[in-house]
Amino acid sequence: MPSDETPLPTVREAVLDLLRGFHINTIFGNPGSTELPLFLDFPPDFRYILGLQESVVVGMADGYAQATHNAAFVNLHSAAGVGHAMGNIFTAHKNRTPMVITAGQQARSILPFDPFLFSGQATELPKPYVKWSIEPARAEDVPLAIARAYYIAMQQPRGPVLVSIPADDWDKPCEPLQARTVSTESRPEPRVLQAIGDALDGAQRPVFVVGAAVDRDRAWDGVLALAERHNAAVWIAPMSGRCGFPQDHRLFAGVLPAMREKIVALLGGHDLVFALGAAAFTYHVEGFGPHVPPGAQLVQLIDDPGTAAWTPEGTSAVGSVRLGVQDLLARPAPAVRALPPPRAARPRAEASAPGALMSVPYVMQTLAEVRDAASIVVEEAPSSRAAMHAYLPILQSETFYTMCSGGLGYGLPAAVGVALAKPDRKVIGLIGDGSAMYSIQALWSAAQLQLPITFIILKNRRYAALQEFAPTFGFHEGDKLEGTDLPDLDFLALARGQGCDAVRVSDASQLAPVLREALAHPRAILVEVDVA
Repeated sequence: MPSDETPLPTVREAVLDLLRGFHINTIFGNPGSTELPLFLDFPPDFRYILGLQESVVVGMADGYAQATHNAAFVNLHSAAGVGHAMGNIFTAHKNRTPMVITAGQQARSILPFDPFLFSGQATELPKPYVKWSIEPARAEDVPLAIARAYYIAMQQPRGPVLVSIPADDWDKPCEPLQARTVSTESRPEPRVLQAIGDALDGAQRPVFVVGAAVDRDRAWDGVLALAERHNAAVWIAPMSGRCGFPQDHRLFAGVLPAMREKIVALLGGHDLVFALGAAAFTYHVEGFGPHVPPGAQLVQLIDDPGTAAWTPEGTSAVGSVRLGVQDLLARPAPAVRALPPPRAARPRAEASAPGALMSVPYVMQTLAEVRDAASIVVEEAPSSRAAMHAYLPILQSETFYTMCSGGLGYGLPAAVGVALAKPDRKVIGLIGDGSAMYSIQALWSAAQLQLPITFIILKNRRYAALQEFAPTFGFHEGDKLEGTDLPDLDFLALARGQGCDAVRVSDASQLAPVLREALAHPRAILVEVDVA
């Protein structure tokens, strides 16, 4: 190369410049030997967020990406690290979370000799739970691979991607690469939207089933306006990882269970079912009979063509939920129809008797009364979810996150990621004791990052969801269910050992003041709540 020419950047320099162009300056990781070359001369305008286990890393990145609406950048270690992370990669796939995962690989020159800690099939390992995976053929192709990965991750339906990078690639020279503007969403086909609009206008008793894609796509306000225009009852879809409608609204009907017969029964009496940003429907157990009430028509607006393809009947429009709702709102206003019957008021949960453990409904009710409506709830307490839906209403957009996958280990680290993304908002991690133990190391990250998260551990000393689910598979009252009891966990000791403050509350009369103090706490704090 002539001496008067500017030297080419290294792969490391080109990738970091590319990330700047994508407005990414945060790297989530747990480094191994093959990742170290990325961090040589680590630039001061980037920050590295360390997780103590790879599933924690991906969980933090998931919460951060959802809260920022931009892909998170993750750095994992070769085969073992990706393997550790697979549970939360699966959850990111189900959450439709954009994420560029880079995984280390041994140096190219020794790959033919099956070196220690290499990934023999690096592109196959994360499948089928990534949208795309690649190990570039040349070091010079790494920036192009990361650029393509970012654009794919951000295109609807969004999701994680993986790039495997040999350790000796980072120092190789390559051509610089500029970030481009690439469309990430599409407008639903007008012809199909017109059919949905006509069906909606002609219905006498429409009902909406709102899924996670509504809040993901910032369609909360549009869906609210559309529901009010049609006086449609609104249910939250089964197993939804986000909330897409204010749960104190006159039209809010409740949260659907993941059981076919119960869904059909609850939607009975409606002549049009409109699944908005939701599958139709997500089931948890085998069911029988129709998917919608007899005489009802099913229509759907969804960002995922795969979901539209398996929807059992009706009309499906595929594209951005937000843009589709905008187009439906642009139609002439329909004839005014009567409001649906109001939702029955739920009786208040009563405090426990002196000496008795609190009920979960009482804990949720108390939290609802003491928290700011703008605070963000990140939840992973499966056995307490029904009580949460009943007594802890979500009132504002982007104030509720959970996992769409059912895989445990997401909630604790996701709360850390959301708090990193929204430092001006109070984040509440609402976690079951069994769930917490899948990713308890996230408490260390919260403490080190000095995030004022309030973690509430609902301690029932068991895998309650399994015990409650057992009758579905033939268990009877009194039958012993192996492997579901969790005695002797001390969350105060676990939290304090990782740098978090902690407090325990067992007395219902002390719950409200303890929660108020914890929500005002300037550092990460864990509240262990003994529940029945």
